[in-house]
Amino acid sequence: MNNINGLKKISTPCYVIDEEKLTQNLEILRGVENRTGAKILLAQKAFSCYHVYPLVKEYVSGTAASGLYEAKLGYEEMGGENHVFSAAYRENEIDEIISYCGHIIFNSFSQLERYRDRVLKAGKKIGLRINPEFSTQEGHEIYDPCSPKSRLGITRKNFRDDDLQGVTGLHFHTLCEQNSDDLKRTLDAIEEKFGDILSKMEWINFGGGHHITREDYDIPLLEECIMRMKNKYGLEVFLEPGEAFALNAGYLVTEVLDITENDMAIAILDTSAACHMPDVLEMPYRPPLMNSGEAGEKKYTYRLGSQTCLAGDSIGEYSFDEPLKIGDRLIFCDMAIYSMVKNNTFNGMPLPSIYLKKADGTMRLLRQFGYSDFKERL
Repeated sequence: MNNINGLKKISTPCYVIDEEKLTQNLEILRGVENRTGAKILLAQKAFSCYHVYPLVKEYVSGTAASGLYEAKLGYEEMGGENHVFSAAYRENEIDEIISYCGHIIFNSFSQLERYRDRVLKAGKKIGLRINPEFSTQEGHEIYDPCSPKSRLGITRKNFRDDDLQGVTGLHFHTLCEQNSDDLKRTLDAIEEKFGDILSKMEWINFGGGHHITREDYDIPLLEECIMRMKNKYGLEVFLEPGEAFALNAGYLVTEVLDITENDMAIAILDTSAACHMPDVLEMPYRPPLMNSGEAGEKKYTYRLGSQTCLAGDSIGEYSFDEPLKIGDRLIFCDMAIYSMVKNNTFNGMPLPSIYLKKADGTMRLLRQFGYSDFKERL
């Protein structure tokens, strides 16, 4: 199998972050900031490899968090803007969260009433997450915050116009891997339902799910949406994409351990969908694999599976120009996002090491894991 430079020598399984591609993504995001005045925040739930935060903060305004640990990580390693949203905050964590974050976003009026005075006393800003009840996703209810009975965001019916003391901004997050046409339609719904509230606010956060660095993404339309909120309502605009930061900027390198047969050829790898790329089973989706094709497209087709005892721990069926051999290296693409942040040690599987592939092609080991990382979780 062909390999990108340096990957033949490193131990597997491992994640590799491509600094050059990461920088290209960051340049696109900085361009949006510079042209519109909006502030872009890294949603750490998708990518929180803080070793590259010194690079990231050269391009964008800060981080977005979903709870205490991410809030603390953004505060310690990135600096700048640090926003937090949680469906509910814990009493024993809220004061520490307030100390790290400049914007605290609440999911309900009961949470607002419970913690409002503490946030205002600390001189921090308060936002409310709204639910425009406008779905732009089809067939993915698990990722749709506007699905029926969603727990995320306050609907207009439940929004209390008379209880906005100290509230200076609104937050929404309704997109998932989507283009700016869906953002435009979402803003139409928000103006229809919450237009009178927007005029009372100072800022708005568009949340995440914006695939800004994807090749076909309509950046001019995104910028029109930003300027619409700025010019019409005088609002400061924030966006908190996650995937867009490290889209196509990482790999998962694995080795073929064995070849078996059961109605078709099966390759056993030293990586796992369940442990190292959980979205393959959760979404589900078929991750891109370098130098491969769809099943049957090339001469030799294999089902790729893991060492684990989970019968369904299969990555998918792929075809190759040449037969796979024990010891071959396979390179899965787009593995920087929702991989390192979601991986686990089920079945005692070791966590992959993390490398940074520098722009000059050299490899820097960022983190290596061992038995203690498995044992100390339990």
